Amino acid sequence: MKHKFKSAIAALLAGVMLGGCTSMVVHPGDRPGFDEGEEYLSIWVHSIEDTDEGQAYRESVDAFNKEYDGKYFADIEFVPRNDSGGGYADKINASVMSGDLPDVITVDGPNISAYAANGIIQPLSPLSDEQRDVYLPSIIEQGTVDGKLYALGAMESSVGLYVNKDILEKAGVEIPDKAHPWTWSEFLEILAKVKPITDELGGYPIDMTFPAGEATIYFYAPFFWSNGGDFVSEDGLTVDGVFNSEENAETVEFFKTLVADGYMSPVAIQDLFESGRAAFKFDGAWAVNNITSNYPDINLGVAPYVVSDNWDGGRYTPTGSWAFAASSGTDNIDGATALVQYMSGVDSSIRLMEKTNSMPSTWAAYETNDLFTSDPNYKALYDQLSTYGHPRSKTPVYPQVSTSVQQVLENSVLSGHDTKETMDKAVNRINKKLKRYTGQ
Repeated sequence: MKHKFKSAIAALLAGVMLGGCTSMVVHPGDRPGFDEGEEYLSIWVHSIEDTDEGQAYRESVDAFNKEYDGKYFADIEFVPRNDSGGGYADKINASVMSGDLPDVITVDGPNISAYAANGIIQPLSPLSDEQRDVYLPSIIEQGTVDGKLYALGAMESSVGLYVNKDILEKAGVEIPDKAHPWTWSEFLEILAKVKPITDELGGYPIDMTFPAGEATIYFYAPFFWSNGGDFVSEDGLTVDGVFNSEENAETVEFFKTLVADGYMSPVAIQDLFESGRAAFKFDGAWAVNNITSNYPDINLGVAPYVVSDNWDGGRYTPTGSWAFAASSGTDNIDGATALVQYMSGVDSSIRLMEKTNSMPSTWAAYETNDLFTSDPNYKALYDQLSTYGHPRSKTPVYPQVSTSVQQVLENSVLSGHDTKETMDKAVNRINKKLKRYTGQ
């Protein structure tokens, strides 16, 4: 069992095994501000200290130490990720194997279930309803596995359907309100109206690709969800009949229509939307600041995310970002929980919002900044997040699910492979990873 557990951790994090870590004992006086009578808490974060995000984490830890002076002392270590996503994951991997995890770690939202299933993190101390109500529902849902709360996010995120309002105006298209998003059928009609204009510009109606990595499932899962589909069962342990469902096959065929009708390019085109040659683009909430700052000629708007003709009005737009969790290595779960709450709480989420333009995780943070009421684009993203936010799949094999969604869309939509065969192959690949959790 022990060998099997370690193998699962190595496979999950896909990290290069580092040398074993030596446990470090920290005594009062070893760190400035760590005094007798205080309980020492170590915390690792995934960013570089000399960045806006890193500075926000540093300031939050300093504020925690001031508020809990005499009771707790938090000591932060910055373990940045490298370009391939390693670095931080490598150190977590090595520390799981050596038993040298800190008290609190950061976890990317979609990986919370995997970390919980593999014993890297543990449930937080119980929170009252009042403490939970501080956060957006999507934050609580993201951090909950099998009915237990494991993590709390300090930021949220969403994906917008960005529009070039000048092109839409020329095509005679109006952006709908949030309660009446365009359906697939309506969107196809709109793309047909827009296409002559973008053809003249040397572009396409939609700036859309299926990139490797997390972006594809994050940007395009709403199409599957709004059509009644999903990628894994509710318990996260079954994909056959779910990933390769009829509903999901219909969604893939819809994407094929976009290519076949010339509404999206089969190959990526650099800055297609930013250059003014596309009417639409799906991108993260961070794109608002990027486009308005760097491409001022684009008359930018945010439309409600497109839904299937079968949409039942439920939650369907993507959410999730980095969260704080108590590691399985901490013996001080109450102290770790207090630190997790503080790092994700109102003051910390406001600090991150102000420094990084990230979407906050707490209701109060939105109320303190008029950006989400005065700026129509940020308001549209907040309305979408708060009304329709849907976390990504909860499963111990999430990395394999995410990769498989990208591969299905790339192989079926762009390369023309049979949809059902491609989805069935993905199910077989994912099932091989699931065996260590199902025993089948």
